[in-house]
Amino acid sequence: LFRPPAISTLFPFTTLFLSKQWYQRRVRGNSEGIDKTRFVRELFSHGAIKFGEFKLKSGIMSPVYFDLRALVSLPRLMREASGLLFDAARDMKYTCICGVPYTALPIATVISVDHDIPMVIRRKEMKDYGTKKMVEGIFEAGESCLIIEDVITTGGSILETVDILNKAGLKATEGVVLLDRQQGGHINLANNKFNIRSVFNISEILQTLEKAGDIDHDTVEKTLKFIDENKLFK
Repeated sequence: LFRPPAISTLFPFTTLFLSKQWYQRRVRGNSEGIDKTRFVRELFSHGAIKFGEFKLKSGIMSPVYFDLRALVSLPRLMREASGLLFDAARDMKYTCICGVPYTALPIATVISVDHDIPMVIRRKEMKDYGTKKMVEGIFEAGESCLIIEDVITTGGSILETVDILNKAGLKATEGVVLLDRQQGGHINLANNKFNIRSVFNISEILQTLEKAGDIDHDTVEKTLKFIDENKLFK
């Protein structure tokens, strides 16, 4: 029985080339080839975007809720989210990254591993033993740190993270967020000399889901009315 030789035997560079192309596309995640409409619809179908009545941290009742913690159970969407965020920051200057705890931590980890970028971890509270550090990782004073966030409403969590990173000796003046709720968070951040760039805003999410038939126009109007009436910074 004749068994033809492997392609790698006939063309020794072919396997290396194909492997490198696969690695660049599959492992070193970026947003190339990601269908944003499909991405948003999958977030909705998995319950990461919900419509109804939800009590927010501020105590306000909201008709929409974003639960991006679900991404930890959806590895493909997690990788795609990290690729979209990485590309959003492509022209920003930084030497390390930090995910705002807790939801953005795994997203930042994927970016770090896929693109060989050092990462630091900001603690939410100081431990009363060990090194008692609020920022874990290896870094030099004066390094620029890019902040990764999942959703912004007021921008308060980012500003808390900026303060802690600055006290540890890092410089944090820029960040990327997957979703801006358009309630004034970007204005608050700008007022505090922090540059934020978003992949999606809530208007784009609503438009995508309505166009796909996943939500009706009444839901869109109700949500936009809520957002307009509850802008925290103008």
